[in-house]
Amino acid sequence: MVLAGLALALGAAVLAALVLGSVRIPAQEVLAALAPGAEPSPVRTIVREVRLPRVLLAVVVGAGLAVTGAVLQALVRNPLADPFLLGISSGASAGAVLVLVLGVGGGITTTAAMPAAAFAGALLALVLVYGLARRGGTLTGARLVLAGVAVSYILSALTTLLLVLAARPEHFQDALYWTLGGLGSARWDTLLLPAVAVPVGTAVLMLLARPLDLMALGEEGATVLGLDTHRFRGAVFVLASLLTAVMVAVSGAVGFLGLMVPHAARLVVGAGHRALLPVAALGGALGLVLADLAARTVAAPQDIPVGVLTALAGGPVLLWLMRRRPEGTPV
Repeated sequence: MVLAGLALALGAAVLAALVLGSVRIPAQEVLAALAPGAEPSPVRTIVREVRLPRVLLAVVVGAGLAVTGAVLQALVRNPLADPFLLGISSGASAGAVLVLVLGVGGGITTTAAMPAAAFAGALLALVLVYGLARRGGTLTGARLVLAGVAVSYILSALTTLLLVLAARPEHFQDALYWTLGGLGSARWDTLLLPAVAVPVGTAVLMLLARPLDLMALGEEGATVLGLDTHRFRGAVFVLASLLTAVMVAVSGAVGFLGLMVPHAARLVVGAGHRALLPVAALGGALGLVLADLAARTVAAPQDIPVGVLTALAGGPVLLWLMRRRPEGTPV
Protein backbone atom coordinates (compact mmCIF):
# COMPACT_ATOMS: atom_id res chain seq x y z
CA MET A 1 0.00 0.00 0.00
CA VAL A 2 2.84 2.38 0.80
CA LEU A 3 4.58 1.68 -2.50
CA ALA A 4 1.33 2.06 -4.44
CA GLY A 5 0.54 5.35 -2.72
CA LEU A 6 4.02 6.72 -3.39
CA ALA A 7 3.85 5.60 -7.03
CA LEU A 8 0.52 7.38 -7.53
CA ALA A 9 1.83 10.51 -5.83
CA LEU A 10 4.96 10.41 -8.00
CA GLY A 11 2.87 10.10 -11.18
CA ALA A 12 0.76 13.09 -10.14
CA ALA A 13 3.89 15.11 -9.30
CA VAL A 14 5.47 14.29 -12.68
CA LEU A 15 2.33 15.45 -14.50
CA ALA A 16 2.22 18.64 -12.42
CA ALA A 17 5.88 19.30 -13.20
CA LEU A 18 5.16 18.96 -16.93
CA VAL A 19 2.14 21.28 -16.71
CA LEU A 20 3.51 24.02 -14.47
CA GLY A 21 6.43 26.35 -15.08
CA SER A 22 7.14 29.83 -16.36
CA VAL A 23 4.59 28.92 -19.07
CA ARG A 24 1.57 26.91 -17.90
CA ILE A 25 0.48 24.21 -20.32
CA PRO A 26 -2.93 22.53 -19.89
CA ALA A 27 -2.73 18.85 -18.94
CA GLN A 28 -4.54 17.70 -22.07
CA GLU A 29 -1.98 19.50 -24.25
CA VAL A 30 0.87 17.91 -22.29
CA LEU A 31 -0.59 14.44 -22.83
CA ALA A 32 -1.14 15.19 -26.52
CA ALA A 33 2.48 16.36 -26.87
CA LEU A 34 3.71 13.12 -25.27
CA ALA A 35 1.62 10.93 -27.56
CA PRO A 36 3.51 9.09 -30.35
CA GLY A 37 3.30 10.89 -33.66
CA ALA A 38 2.45 14.27 -32.15
CA GLU A 39 2.80 17.13 -34.63
CA PRO A 40 5.80 19.46 -34.14
CA SER A 41 4.78 22.56 -32.16
CA PRO A 42 6.17 24.93 -29.50
CA VAL A 43 4.25 22.99 -26.82
CA ARG A 44 5.73 19.70 -28.00
CA THR A 45 9.23 21.19 -27.90
CA ILE A 46 8.78 22.57 -24.37
CA VAL A 47 7.32 19.33 -23.02
CA ARG A 48 9.60 16.82 -24.74
CA GLU A 49 12.91 18.66 -24.97
CA VAL A 50 12.89 20.91 -21.89
CA ARG A 51 10.59 19.70 -19.12
CA LEU A 52 10.50 15.93 -19.61
CA PRO A 53 14.29 15.36 -19.41
CA ARG A 54 14.45 17.58 -16.34
CA VAL A 55 11.59 15.78 -14.59
CA LEU A 56 13.02 12.35 -15.39
CA LEU A 57 16.44 13.45 -14.14
CA ALA A 58 14.79 14.57 -10.88
CA VAL A 59 13.16 11.13 -10.55
CA VAL A 60 16.42 9.27 -11.14
CA VAL A 61 18.64 11.49 -8.98
CA GLY A 62 16.11 11.74 -6.15
CA ALA A 63 15.69 7.96 -6.00
CA GLY A 64 19.43 7.35 -6.19
CA LEU A 65 20.32 9.85 -3.46
CA ALA A 66 17.72 8.42 -1.06
CA VAL A 67 18.83 4.82 -1.63
CA THR A 68 22.54 5.57 -1.27
CA GLY A 69 21.81 7.62 1.85
CA ALA A 70 19.96 4.71 3.46
CA VAL A 71 22.78 2.31 2.56
CA LEU A 72 25.54 4.57 3.88
CA GLN A 73 23.67 5.10 7.15
CA ALA A 74 23.60 1.33 7.60
CA LEU A 75 27.26 0.91 6.66
CA VAL A 76 28.61 3.49 9.11
CA ARG A 77 25.77 3.16 11.66
CA ASN A 78 25.49 6.94 11.74
CA PRO A 79 22.13 8.72 11.26
CA LEU A 80 23.92 11.77 9.84
CA ALA A 81 25.62 9.86 7.01
CA ASP A 82 24.54 10.79 3.51
CA PRO A 83 26.09 10.74 0.03
CA PHE A 84 27.65 14.17 0.57
CA LEU A 85 29.09 13.66 4.02
CA LEU A 86 31.88 11.57 2.50
CA GLY A 87 33.37 14.33 0.35
CA ILE A 88 32.06 13.15 -3.01
CA SER A 89 30.06 16.29 -3.79
CA SER A 90 33.02 18.50 -2.90
CA GLY A 91 35.21 16.56 -5.30
CA ALA A 92 32.63 16.91 -8.07
CA SER A 93 32.31 20.65 -7.45
CA ALA A 94 36.09 21.10 -7.52
CA GLY A 95 36.33 19.26 -10.85
CA ALA A 96 33.54 21.30 -12.43
CA VAL A 97 34.90 24.62 -11.20
CA LEU A 98 38.37 23.70 -12.47
CA VAL A 99 36.89 23.38 -15.98
CA LEU A 100 35.22 26.78 -15.59
CA VAL A 101 38.43 28.44 -14.46
CA LEU A 102 40.56 26.88 -17.18
CA GLY A 103 37.93 27.70 -19.78
CA VAL A 104 37.98 24.38 -21.58
CA GLY A 105 36.89 24.98 -25.17
CA GLY A 106 37.76 24.05 -28.69
CA GLY A 107 36.52 20.63 -29.67
CA ILE A 108 35.13 19.98 -26.18
CA THR A 109 32.57 22.52 -25.00
CA THR A 110 32.52 23.60 -21.40
CA THR A 111 28.97 22.25 -21.10
CA ALA A 112 30.16 18.77 -22.03
CA ALA A 113 33.41 18.97 -20.09
CA MET A 114 31.88 20.04 -16.75
CA PRO A 115 29.97 16.78 -16.06
CA ALA A 116 33.03 14.75 -17.06
CA ALA A 117 35.28 16.81 -14.79
CA ALA A 118 32.74 16.59 -11.96
CA PHE A 119 32.68 12.80 -12.27
CA ALA A 120 36.49 12.68 -12.25
CA GLY A 121 36.61 14.92 -9.19
CA ALA A 122 34.09 12.75 -7.38
CA LEU A 123 36.14 9.64 -8.13
CA LEU A 124 39.29 11.35 -6.86
CA ALA A 125 37.50 12.21 -3.62
CA LEU A 126 36.35 8.59 -3.36
CA VAL A 127 39.93 7.31 -3.70
CA LEU A 128 41.20 9.81 -1.11
CA VAL A 129 38.50 9.00 1.43
CA TYR A 130 38.86 5.26 0.96
CA GLY A 131 42.65 5.44 1.23
CA LEU A 132 42.61 7.64 4.33
CA ALA A 133 39.94 5.58 6.09
CA ARG A 134 41.54 2.21 5.41
CA ARG A 135 44.16 1.31 8.00
CA GLY A 136 45.72 -2.05 8.72
CA GLY A 137 43.56 -3.70 6.08
CA THR A 138 40.31 -2.69 7.81
CA LEU A 139 37.69 -0.04 7.14
CA THR A 140 35.49 1.30 9.94
CA GLY A 141 32.47 3.55 9.77
CA ALA A 142 33.96 6.15 12.10
CA ARG A 143 37.11 6.51 9.98
CA LEU A 144 35.00 6.79 6.82
CA VAL A 145 33.04 9.70 8.27
CA LEU A 146 36.13 11.48 9.60
CA ALA A 147 38.04 11.02 6.34
CA GLY A 148 35.02 12.20 4.35
CA VAL A 149 34.62 15.35 6.41
CA ALA A 150 38.33 16.16 6.13
CA VAL A 151 38.44 15.62 2.35
CA SER A 152 35.24 17.62 1.95
CA TYR A 153 36.70 20.63 3.76
CA ILE A 154 39.93 20.49 1.76
CA LEU A 155 38.19 20.25 -1.61
CA SER A 156 35.64 22.94 -0.71
CA ALA A 157 38.51 25.27 0.18
CA LEU A 158 40.20 24.40 -3.13
CA THR A 159 36.99 25.22 -5.02
CA THR A 160 36.72 28.60 -3.33
CA LEU A 161 40.39 29.33 -4.01
CA LEU A 162 39.94 28.53 -7.71
CA LEU A 163 37.00 30.91 -7.98
CA VAL A 164 38.80 33.71 -6.16
CA LEU A 165 41.96 33.40 -8.25
CA ALA A 166 39.95 33.27 -11.47
CA ALA A 167 38.49 36.72 -10.71
CA ARG A 168 35.89 36.29 -13.47
CA PRO A 169 32.39 37.08 -12.18
CA GLU A 170 30.63 34.94 -14.79
CA HIS A 171 32.17 31.85 -13.21
CA PHE A 172 30.39 32.32 -9.92
CA GLN A 173 26.88 31.85 -11.32
CA ASP A 174 27.87 28.65 -13.13
CA ALA A 175 29.66 27.38 -10.03
CA LEU A 176 26.47 27.76 -7.98
CA TYR A 177 24.99 24.95 -10.08
CA TRP A 178 27.50 22.52 -8.61
CA THR A 179 27.78 23.88 -5.08
CA LEU A 180 24.03 24.35 -4.52
CA GLY A 181 22.58 21.78 -6.89
CA GLY A 182 20.30 22.24 -9.87
CA LEU A 183 18.67 20.40 -12.75
CA GLY A 184 18.52 23.28 -15.22
CA SER A 185 21.04 21.76 -17.61
CA ALA A 186 19.12 18.48 -17.99
CA ARG A 187 19.07 17.14 -21.54
CA TRP A 188 18.47 13.72 -23.03
CA ASP A 189 22.20 13.10 -23.42
CA THR A 190 22.95 14.02 -19.79
CA LEU A 191 20.10 11.79 -18.63
CA LEU A 192 21.42 8.65 -20.31
CA LEU A 193 24.21 7.68 -17.88
CA PRO A 194 22.30 8.20 -14.59
CA ALA A 195 19.17 6.60 -16.09
CA VAL A 196 21.19 3.41 -16.61
CA ALA A 197 23.58 3.49 -13.65
CA VAL A 198 21.13 4.42 -10.88
CA PRO A 199 18.49 1.71 -11.53
CA VAL A 200 21.16 -0.97 -11.96
CA GLY A 201 23.04 0.14 -8.83
CA THR A 202 19.82 0.40 -6.85
CA ALA A 203 18.80 -3.11 -7.89
CA VAL A 204 22.18 -4.47 -6.74
CA LEU A 205 21.85 -2.70 -3.39
CA MET A 206 18.34 -4.09 -2.93
CA LEU A 207 19.73 -7.59 -3.44
CA LEU A 208 22.04 -6.89 -0.49
CA ALA A 209 19.17 -6.11 1.88
CA ARG A 210 19.94 -8.94 4.34
CA PRO A 211 23.65 -8.16 4.86
CA LEU A 212 22.73 -4.47 5.17
CA ASP A 213 20.33 -5.44 7.96
CA LEU A 214 23.19 -7.29 9.65
CA MET A 215 25.49 -4.26 9.32
CA ALA A 216 22.88 -2.05 10.92
CA LEU A 217 22.91 -4.35 13.96
CA GLY A 218 26.63 -3.87 14.54
CA GLU A 219 29.91 -5.33 13.33
CA GLU A 220 30.24 -7.94 16.06
CA GLY A 221 26.81 -9.41 15.49
CA ALA A 222 27.24 -9.34 11.70
CA THR A 223 30.61 -11.11 11.98
CA VAL A 224 29.17 -13.80 14.24
CA LEU A 225 26.46 -14.43 11.63
CA GLY A 226 29.10 -15.01 8.96
CA LEU A 227 29.44 -11.64 7.21
CA ASP A 228 32.90 -10.34 6.29
CA THR A 229 32.08 -6.82 7.45
CA HIS A 230 35.28 -5.10 6.28
CA ARG A 231 35.13 -6.47 2.74
CA PHE A 232 31.38 -5.92 2.48
CA ARG A 233 31.60 -2.33 3.75
CA GLY A 234 34.39 -1.50 1.33
CA ALA A 235 32.59 -2.96 -1.69
CA VAL A 236 29.24 -1.31 -0.95
CA PHE A 237 30.93 1.99 -0.09
CA VAL A 238 32.61 2.02 -3.50
CA LEU A 239 29.34 1.18 -5.28
CA ALA A 240 27.36 3.85 -3.40
CA SER A 241 30.08 6.42 -4.02
CA LEU A 242 30.20 5.67 -7.74
CA LEU A 243 26.44 6.10 -7.95
CA THR A 244 26.71 9.40 -6.12
CA ALA A 245 29.47 10.54 -8.47
CA VAL A 246 27.24 9.83 -11.47
CA MET A 247 24.38 11.81 -9.93
CA VAL A 248 26.47 14.77 -8.79
CA ALA A 249 28.06 14.98 -12.24
CA VAL A 250 24.66 15.86 -13.75
CA SER A 251 22.81 17.56 -10.89
CA GLY A 252 25.38 19.18 -8.64
CA ALA A 253 25.28 18.82 -4.86
CA VAL A 254 21.61 18.36 -3.97
CA GLY A 255 21.66 17.87 -0.22
CA PHE A 256 19.00 16.79 2.31
CA LEU A 257 17.36 13.95 0.38
CA GLY A 258 19.99 11.33 1.12
CA LEU A 259 19.92 12.31 4.78
CA MET A 260 16.21 12.83 5.48
CA VAL A 261 14.23 10.55 3.17
CA PRO A 262 15.64 7.33 4.72
CA HIS A 263 14.61 8.62 8.16
CA ALA A 264 11.06 9.27 6.96
CA ALA A 265 10.92 5.86 5.26
CA ARG A 266 11.98 4.11 8.48
CA LEU A 267 9.11 5.77 10.33
CA VAL A 268 6.70 4.23 7.82
CA VAL A 269 8.07 0.75 7.07
CA GLY A 270 10.73 0.13 9.72
CA ALA A 271 14.46 -0.46 9.42
CA GLY A 272 14.45 -3.64 7.28
CA HIS A 273 16.18 -2.80 4.02
CA ARG A 274 14.03 -5.11 1.89
CA ALA A 275 11.13 -2.69 2.44
CA LEU A 276 13.14 0.42 3.25
CA LEU A 277 15.09 0.77 -0.01
CA PRO A 278 12.15 0.73 -2.49
CA VAL A 279 10.17 3.10 -0.27
CA ALA A 280 13.18 5.41 0.02
CA ALA A 281 13.66 5.32 -3.77
CA LEU A 282 10.08 6.39 -4.49
CA GLY A 283 10.14 8.92 -1.66
CA GLY A 284 13.38 10.46 -2.89
CA ALA A 285 12.08 10.67 -6.46
CA LEU A 286 8.85 12.31 -5.27
CA GLY A 287 10.72 14.74 -3.03
CA LEU A 288 13.13 15.95 -5.71
CA VAL A 289 10.41 16.30 -8.37
CA LEU A 290 8.37 18.49 -6.00
CA ALA A 291 11.43 20.48 -4.91
CA ASP A 292 12.46 21.11 -8.51
CA LEU A 293 8.91 22.14 -9.40
CA ALA A 294 9.03 24.68 -6.59
CA ALA A 295 12.47 25.85 -7.74
CA ARG A 296 11.07 26.58 -11.21
CA THR A 297 7.84 28.24 -10.15
CA VAL A 298 8.35 30.09 -6.84
CA ALA A 299 10.32 32.94 -8.40
CA ALA A 300 9.56 32.31 -12.11
CA PRO A 301 11.13 33.04 -14.51
CA GLN A 302 14.09 32.89 -12.08
CA ASP A 303 15.31 29.33 -11.57
CA ILE A 304 16.30 28.81 -7.92
CA PRO A 305 18.97 26.15 -7.26
CA VAL A 306 17.00 23.17 -6.02
CA GLY A 307 19.64 22.43 -3.39
CA VAL A 308 18.71 25.68 -1.65
CA LEU A 309 15.11 24.56 -1.22
CA THR A 310 16.01 21.06 -0.07
CA ALA A 311 18.40 22.52 2.50
CA LEU A 312 15.74 24.95 3.77
CA ALA A 313 13.33 22.05 4.19
CA GLY A 314 15.93 19.73 5.66
CA GLY A 315 16.72 21.67 8.82
CA PRO A 316 13.18 21.86 10.26
CA VAL A 317 12.38 18.27 9.26
CA LEU A 318 15.57 17.02 10.91
CA LEU A 319 14.69 18.86 14.15
CA TRP A 320 11.16 17.45 14.05
CA LEU A 321 12.39 13.89 13.57
CA MET A 322 14.92 14.29 16.38
CA ARG A 323 12.22 15.47 18.79
CA ARG A 324 9.70 12.73 17.98
CA ARG A 325 12.15 9.78 17.85
CA PRO A 326 12.03 7.94 21.19
CA GLU A 327 15.23 7.48 23.15
CA GLY A 328 17.06 4.26 22.42
CA THR A 329 15.36 3.55 19.09
CA PRO A 330 17.58 2.46 16.22
CA VAL A 331 18.78 4.89 13.59
